[in-house]
Amino acid sequence: MYRTASLPGMVLLTGLFLLFPGSASAEDDGSFMRTLIPAVAYGTTFYMHDRDGRMQFYKSFFTNLGTTYALKALISKERPNGEDDNSFPSGHTSVAFQGAAFIHKRYGLKWAAAAYAGAAYVGWRRVDTDNHYTVDVVAGAAIGIASSFIFTKPYRGFE
Repeated sequence: MYRTASLPGMVLLTGLFLLFPGSASAEDDGSFMRTLIPAVAYGTTFYMHDRDGRMQFYKSFFTNLGTTYALKALISKERPNGEDDNSFPSGHTSVAFQGAAFIHKRYGLKWAAAAYAGAAYVGWRRVDTDNHYTVDVVAGAAIGIASSFIFTKPYRGFE
């Protein structure tokens, strides 16, 4: 059963949260968006009664986390703020882009545009708050997108 008539409203509401997250203060390091984007992607599989999509989400989400944290352990790159040696790749960015790419691949680009904007915001905040270098964010985004594109197939009726 499709629920496409209500999906635009849900995506619009999510887009408002993603595009207007409040002021970019020193305390805002992208953590809220990093959590919201994959939560919306995962929640959409329940809303759409999409059990296959949920299984694909699990595969892409945990592949993304495993790859990101394995690279952090292997590379041990110091953060720009000197806090620790877990700078490469950006976990916040990889998780945000994994969620956005899942929505894109499963339900279509028009449903993922706001999520991609939110994921880009996360990457920008991670660099702007000196938690990461730009290369860390780009690598995190690539890992997140790749993990979803490898394991996710388009949902019936969505292109």
